[in-house]
Amino acid sequence: MDWKQKYERAKARLLDDSGICKENRELFSEFLAFEEYKLKRKNGNRSIDDNSSKTLVAYTSRLRVVNRWFQNKPWKQLQKSDIRRVYDDLEDGKIYNRRGEPIRDRQSFYNLILRSKPFELAGKKSLVMEVMQFSSNRPRQEVRFIKEEDFRKLAEVSSKAEHRVFLWLCWDIGENAASILKLRKRDCIRQINEHTREPEYVINLRKEILKRSRRSRSELTNYRETVEYLDQHLARLAEDELLLDFGHGWGKKLLLRTVEKTGVRCLPGGQRVTLKDLRSSMACDLLAKGWSRDEVNARLGHAPSSKEIDRYINYLAIDRVKPKRKLQEHQAGKLMVELAEMGDREKLMLSRFQSLKESSKAQIRHLRNLLDIHSQIAGLTVQYQMGKIDGGHYGRLLLRYHSELVKAGAETDEFELGVDNKSE
Repeated sequence: MDWKQKYERAKARLLDDSGICKENRELFSEFLAFEEYKLKRKNGNRSIDDNSSKTLVAYTSRLRVVNRWFQNKPWKQLQKSDIRRVYDDLEDGKIYNRRGEPIRDRQSFYNLILRSKPFELAGKKSLVMEVMQFSSNRPRQEVRFIKEEDFRKLAEVSSKAEHRVFLWLCWDIGENAASILKLRKRDCIRQINEHTREPEYVINLRKEILKRSRRSRSELTNYRETVEYLDQHLARLAEDELLLDFGHGWGKKLLLRTVEKTGVRCLPGGQRVTLKDLRSSMACDLLAKGWSRDEVNARLGHAPSSKEIDRYINYLAIDRVKPKRKLQEHQAGKLMVELAEMGDREKLMLSRFQSLKESSKAQIRHLRNLLDIHSQIAGLTVQYQMGKIDGGHYGRLLLRYHSELVKAGAETDEFELGVDNKSE
C-alpha cells in the first residue's frame, strides 16, 4: 500500500468516525481540502504525490489526537480556559502518549495545529496566540548522536550484507531511512576519485523519494566500507531494481537487534539508538571532523538559509571537543620542546665524552713517546759507560734527546690545561 492509499484510508476513517463530533469532522474536512490544494500548488503537481500524502496522513493523526485533548468539544466553541488547560498540561508533562510518556514533540502540534490553519478555521487562532504568548519556538530537545566507533559496532554485528549496506548508507549519506529505502540500483553510480584514485559512489537523491523540505542532490560516499558493501550488493541487482527489498518497519527492527547486541546508546542522554539518530550522528561527526556548517547543511539537504544545522552544533559534539583538542595540542607541543631540550643536552654530553675519549688517547700516545725517549737516553748512557760510543757522539745524541724531552714537556702542559678547562 502506497502513501496515497494510506491517506485515503486515514481520511475516511477520520471523517466517518462517529466518535468525533459532527462540527469537528466538518472542520477537519475543510482543513484537509485546503491542505491538499496547497500541497498541489506549492509542489507544482496536478495531483497529490506520495510525499504530500505522507504529510496528510500525519495531519489526520494529529487532528485526532488534539480532538481527544479537548475532549471532543467543538473547536469553534472553545474558550480561552479550554485552550489554556491543554497548553499548560502539555507544558507541565500531564498529557501522555501511548507509551505513557509525556508528549515530547509539542512544537509540531503547536506549529501545525494550534497556531496554524485548523484553529484559524475554527476562529480561535487569536485566543491561541494570547494563551501561548510566552511559548518559545526553540527546540528544547538536545540532538542525540553516536560516535563513529559505536556505529561501527552496530554495522559489524549486522547479519546480512544488505543490512550493512542499509546502515552504512544511513550513516555515510545521512539522508533519512525512508528515502534510503527508495533508492534504486541506477541511483548508485561508481567512479574513481580524481584526487585519491580510490573508488567511490555518487548517490543520486531524487526529489520524489525525499521529504518535501529536502533538496534533491547527489552525494559522494565518504567511507571505504560503503563502497565495498555496495560493490557486493549491486552485482546481484537489475538496473532499475530497488536497492533494498525491505521496508521502514523492518529497518527499525534490524537496527534494534544490533543495538541490543552491542549495548550502544546515544549521547548525551543514553537513549536507545533509532534510525533518525544515524542522520544526526553523521552531522555531528562531520562537524567534529572539521566540516563547515555550510558543507554539513548541504549534505543534510537543507537550503543554504536553513537554521536547522544549529540543532546539530551540539556542545557535547563540538564545543567540548575543540577546546580539549587545543589543550592536548598545547600539552603535546610543550612535551616536544622538553624532549628537544633533553636531546640537546644528550648531544652536548656525548660531544664532551667523545672529546675526553680522544684527549685520553692522545695523552696515552704522548706518555708512550716520553717513555720511549727516556728509554733511548738510558740505553745511550749504558753504551757510553761501556765504552761502545765516544764522548762526542754521546753528547750529540744526548742533546737531540734533550730537545725532544723539552718539546714533549710543552705538550704535557697543554694537555693539563685542556683537562682543567673541560672540568670547569
